[in-house]
Amino acid sequence: MKFIVSAITLLLFAGYAGAQSVTGSDSSNRAITTAVPFLTITPDARHAGIGDAGAASSADPSASYWNPAKLVRIDKTSGGSMSYTPWLGKIVNDMNIFYLSGFYKLNREEAIAASLKYFDMGEIFFRDAANNPLGDFNPRDWALDATYSRMLTESFSVGLTGRYISSNLTGVFSNSGVDAKPGRSAAVDVGVFYSSPLVSSRISNLNLAAVISNIGGKISYSDDNNKSFLPTNLKLGSALTTELDPYNSFTFLLDFNKLLVPTPQPGSEDESMLSGMFGSFTDAPGGFEEELQEITTSIGVEYWYNAVFAGRIGYFHESQEKGNRKYLTLGLGFRKNNFGFDMAYLVPTNGRENALAETIRFTIMLQMPEIDTAPQESVTDQ
Repeated sequence: MKFIVSAITLLLFAGYAGAQSVTGSDSSNRAITTAVPFLTITPDARHAGIGDAGAASSADPSASYWNPAKLVRIDKTSGGSMSYTPWLGKIVNDMNIFYLSGFYKLNREEAIAASLKYFDMGEIFFRDAANNPLGDFNPRDWALDATYSRMLTESFSVGLTGRYISSNLTGVFSNSGVDAKPGRSAAVDVGVFYSSPLVSSRISNLNLAAVISNIGGKISYSDDNNKSFLPTNLKLGSALTTELDPYNSFTFLLDFNKLLVPTPQPGSEDESMLSGMFGSFTDAPGGFEEELQEITTSIGVEYWYNAVFAGRIGYFHESQEKGNRKYLTLGLGFRKNNFGFDMAYLVPTNGRENALAETIRFTIMLQMPEIDTAPQESVTDQ
């Protein structure tokens, strides 16, 4: 009986671990897996359209997810957004991710934000080994964030996000004989952001960023002897924006990501959170070459016409030995007055199924403009 419920739980994890990786049986495949991988799924359609690159992009209502340090760079006084992502949309219609975010500019140097990410995994029917019904349950994960962002100089800003995480995969079936409980933890994100104009024949700007996200205690679904790492992640990003003329601009984005958790091998699951983080740079059995394989790459291009219409394209790459996620992304955007709308579409490029393939993701937003005369970002920073 315990095996049946445990197997269902593992399959449930695998159902959405395409956002993270799934470890194969081949010992040469050491793809990294973590608990609550929904935390790493891109929540908004704008960045989903540019290959999941976003650490150094211009600030919008989803800024606190990508880099809390860039939130203060937003050129609005307040606003919010709502995003919807179908999950396994080709197979079922009751799995989805909602993302709600809101921000407020305290002054030119400070900004705060709050957000909620909610993953609804649909209804699951539990049965024992004899196929007797145990009951049904709606598994769900959610994370509640609070962010503070501050500008230290005209070029440099920092930010901090606190996060409460709840993951309830099986409920509590007292008649199943399974010792299961919801997993709960807390984590923080820390980010820095640098922005500077470039001297060139055209108006250009370079953004650089670094973020460590989901720094927090390990999470358990049973007892203290069985704990899993959170998807602690290091992200390094850059974005180069150039205005061809007053109506046309391009932004070229590049992000690198590395999970700061141990490479799977005997005993790695018993490491502490801190030793796992710091040891993740040198623990791969394959040495430096394997460490490089654990870095994923996101590249994207965002085009704006008259700061109203946007076209986006991106590409995400992961090593074949570490999960083999490879996909092309496409996106469109619209801004008018205080309203905004984004949509994105994903196309796998490695012949494998993807939980987000052939589905449309969208975001709607409402933002209030600045009312003072402080210097603003470029009109392309939407």
